[in-house]
Amino acid sequence: MVSQARFTAYVALAMLFLSTAAVSQEITVIRAGALFDSRSGDVEQDRLIFVQDERIAGVTDGDEPIPEGARVIDLSDSFVLPGVMDMHTHIVGNLSNNYFSGYFQSPHRATIGGVVNAHITLLAGFTTIRNVGAGDYADVAIRNAINAGEIPGPRLAVSGPSLGITGGHCDSNSLNFSYEERGDGVADGPWAVREQVRKNVKYGADLTKFCATGGVMSKGTNVGMTQYTLEEMEAIVDESHTHGRKVAAHAHGNDGIKRAITAGVDSIEHASFLDREAIQMGIDRGTFFALDIYNTEYTLEMGAANGLPEENIAKERQVGTVQRQSFTLAVEMGAKVVFATDSGVYPHGDNGKQFARAVRFGMTPAQALQSATSLTAELLGWEDRVGAIESGLYADIIAVHGNPLNDITEMEDVDFVMKGGVVYKEQ
Repeated sequence: MVSQARFTAYVALAMLFLSTAAVSQEITVIRAGALFDSRSGDVEQDRLIFVQDERIAGVTDGDEPIPEGARVIDLSDSFVLPGVMDMHTHIVGNLSNNYFSGYFQSPHRATIGGVVNAHITLLAGFTTIRNVGAGDYADVAIRNAINAGEIPGPRLAVSGPSLGITGGHCDSNSLNFSYEERGDGVADGPWAVREQVRKNVKYGADLTKFCATGGVMSKGTNVGMTQYTLEEMEAIVDESHTHGRKVAAHAHGNDGIKRAITAGVDSIEHASFLDREAIQMGIDRGTFFALDIYNTEYTLEMGAANGLPEENIAKERQVGTVQRQSFTLAVEMGAKVVFATDSGVYPHGDNGKQFARAVRFGMTPAQALQSATSLTAELLGWEDRVGAIESGLYADIIAVHGNPLNDITEMEDVDFVMKGGVVYKEQ
């Protein structure tokens, strides 16, 4: 018996073949030696992927006839999977590694850096990312330029300026009072945070990001201390959800995590100090956990050379080990743990290095791949667009030579990248 999904694919292909005489130049067929099913975690052998324009038209057995004139991409010696996704990135930023470079360069250099970083991230196989925090709505501009086909880059869901309390992690605290330094998204009180959410929506944000606790890469904040009252958090969530925007809460400390979950956020970012109660709260409420468990290595190795103050390096030492323990516990308990790296803390393009850490700290290779495909699509609410290789979804397809289910480090060197039917990287 033919499954409903396969029947639907055959119908789509039949319609496609009927139109090949007129539009065969628009059809691409990918021969996949091994194809990862991100829904089930299984691998299918010898498949054909039919792409028309920017969408997948169908997936069939390898002996299906190929339309005359179609472009054929031979990945028969490769492992093919959906384009992977990173749910916590900071692509906007100066290209210098120096921590304080932004104080000495034009602020527009950060946007230019974002253009460069977006391209690098795409070539690493990340065809969709969530950018959580950018001043001056620079990430909105980059997203719009990518969507208009003006620059190459992943699909972007962007937050614009992160909301935070005065003097908190999402504020700017490095300079003295006379400089009147202040983060773009600083807002105190329930009505002020609602106003900031509305402002972000006005200027094009896809989601809301706020800081529920202190953080590592800020001056003068206790990494585990709760920021924002429950009333303020509930106002942020209510206003965001009213406008159809999901909410990501930066939260290291366990109390701040629980408060944010109670307020109804969609994802907890970092989630360093998790206990079983917090994880169970997240499971019960459908909250996603986005733990970045690679970047500690880079920060501790290169932070001092990059000018990162000792205060921040010390905080990274404080959270690095316990965050990985929290990751393991969250996976063991069955929480929704999505792929999220905090790119920008480490060099862009190295996002794939986290896959090996995900496996080391509790995921199977298949779970690690699903955390960056079907599960991330669920967090975004984009299941009808990305996250799988299925008829009707965007043709966001990548390939590696080896089998990442046997050696997950294959994901650190992606050989083929297609986004929306356009090939950006070939073997």
